[in-house]
Amino acid sequence: MARNFGARAPSLPQGSFLGVKVKLLFALPGFHRYDRGAEVALLSVARELARGGEEVTVAGSGPARASEPYRYVQVPAVRRERLERFPRIAPFRSETAWEDATFAANLALRVPLAPYDATVTCSFPFTHWALRRGGQRRPAHIFVTQNGDWPAFSDDAEFRTFRCDGLVCTNPDYLARNQGRWRCALIPNGIDLDRFRPGPSARNALGIPEGKRVVLMVSALIDSKRVLDGIRAVARLDDAVLVVAGDGPLREEVLLLAEGLLPQRFKLVSLAAEQMPNLYRSADVFLHLSLLESFGNVFLEASASGLPVVAHDSDRLRWILGEGHYLCDTTNPAELRTALQAALREGPKSPREGIERYAWPSIAAEYRSFIEEAATRG
Repeated sequence: MARNFGARAPSLPQGSFLGVKVKLLFALPGFHRYDRGAEVALLSVARELARGGEEVTVAGSGPARASEPYRYVQVPAVRRERLERFPRIAPFRSETAWEDATFAANLALRVPLAPYDATVTCSFPFTHWALRRGGQRRPAHIFVTQNGDWPAFSDDAEFRTFRCDGLVCTNPDYLARNQGRWRCALIPNGIDLDRFRPGPSARNALGIPEGKRVVLMVSALIDSKRVLDGIRAVARLDDAVLVVAGDGPLREEVLLLAEGLLPQRFKLVSLAAEQMPNLYRSADVFLHLSLLESFGNVFLEASASGLPVVAHDSDRLRWILGEGHYLCDTTNPAELRTALQAALREGPKSPREGIERYAWPSIAAEYRSFIEEAATRG
């Protein structure tokens, strides 16, 4: 029962869910603590659904934020940065899994599920398990493949415990792999087009050198994002500055390599969400070297801001971005250098056509319709 993005179902009327408002619980350890891809995407959906009249509760580990349209519940969790040196054993496979475990334990103790029609998360396994407690009387459970679809199709180790009433697939590959097993919908991530758009540079305010060509990476400092390879690639260019926005366990290695290869040409920043549009507008090119992303909000943010994108070529990324960007085999240093040079020659311009299809209100309407289907469990 998969729905294809592009053949869009009509939006439900405001507040419509089997004749009454839907009561939704969105839960993720990083909510209100981090502004990264999964947090930004699911909070954007929650926000739009709340504005549309649904009763939305968000549970996260960060502090409450003023003026949000949803109800917020703060659930304690140990910060992932404090867990980076903890052992890697199943199901504690990373510092984020350890964080997830501390969050899920408190979620189960502090947040009853009975008031809700459906729950939504992308965190597996611990938050997933906490939201599925209660057996047949529990709310419908919607799992979103923001961090990958491995839990949905693998039968190994803890992944064999995965169950859901609806699986949101963020790209066509995930849909093809899972639609025979779960109730699925193909729903991409979205973009706030009022915030991410071309505009004046804010280099002075952000401490970025004027008069230099700026390559921007927005990425967690983890192995799969290949930030170290980004440093090596920009070092092969003459007089280009690399700005990296992000944090993670590789921060010391990133700083050490940049000091050796990009002296006076590297800046590592960690910015609040409201500053990110200005950061994109202060760059000339966007670089992202992950070989395969579940979706990648950053691609939309960069494209909507008018930046040419240099990234690893894949059918999935072409589905997201369309043509007109600089996709190549980023594991080949010569190809990557050629793509970066071409993108820097082009520089920023108007956003590509078709970006409007990713506006968050439209994406949230897809979620609303799919949640109604899943909650009936027919």
